[in-house]
Amino acid sequence: MIKPRAIFVLLLLIALWPGKGFAQFHISNEVGVLAGPAAFFTDYGERFNLRNNLDNEGFGVGLVHYMDFAYRAECTCKRREWFFSKHFRIRNEIDYFHSKLEHYGPVAQGNDESGRMLRAMHGKTALWQVGTSLEYHFYGIKEFRDFSVLFGPYISLGVQFVNYHPGAYSDLGPIDSPKVLFRTFQGGLNLESGNTFAIIGSGGFRYHYTRRSDIVIEGRWMYYDTDFIEGLSPVGLQNKFNDFAFWINIGYIYVLNF
Repeated sequence: MIKPRAIFVLLLLIALWPGKGFAQFHISNEVGVLAGPAAFFTDYGERFNLRNNLDNEGFGVGLVHYMDFAYRAECTCKRREWFFSKHFRIRNEIDYFHSKLEHYGPVAQGNDESGRMLRAMHGKTALWQVGTSLEYHFYGIKEFRDFSVLFGPYISLGVQFVNYHPGAYSDLGPIDSPKVLFRTFQGGLNLESGNTFAIIGSGGFRYHYTRRSDIVIEGRWMYYDTDFIEGLSPVGLQNKFNDFAFWINIGYIYVLNF
């Protein structure tokens, strides 16, 4: 199994490497940190119930590394004006998410046996994610860096490897007992850790704070290639989607060389 800590160390070394190796490829580098709340759309509660989405809010933090090609790393000169080098960055990052999960919605609020089972069930999930995205900036990267514009909107698309760790327990007894587990989840409970992939779609903007630093605000959708991120996959026709999450983050980006 790929260890998230090893990936973290490798990515950090790559991101902070100031040597001439990047210069010969005309790549400039930026590093930053991101943090913010994350809403998990899982099989806890009703997926699109407002209270369920708000109260099952988790939190995420990330370390990010950017490579852009608008500058030569050994000088501040402008390289040949290619559309790709002007508007695109390659973004590498590692993220950590954690969330506690409860059942909300009309069924969970009922006074019958089903409602008591759902209210007594408590879950959590923790995820390590590492991957790469291609980021498109609507304004030229060099123009933004030279203060021609202060706000730089962007969109991105990428893929991440995900290592997830679900957990659950019930106040009524062993979670896998038919007398404790809600009938829809019987046969669909798997609390083993696992690996999967996620498709990442983001949109946001940068604010050019100083010559070498930016503030970034972003919203991101993460669609997972599994329905067991939180350990549940209901049995039945109502189970139409895999798990996904929405992360709103704010970050600080520092330019190493340009």
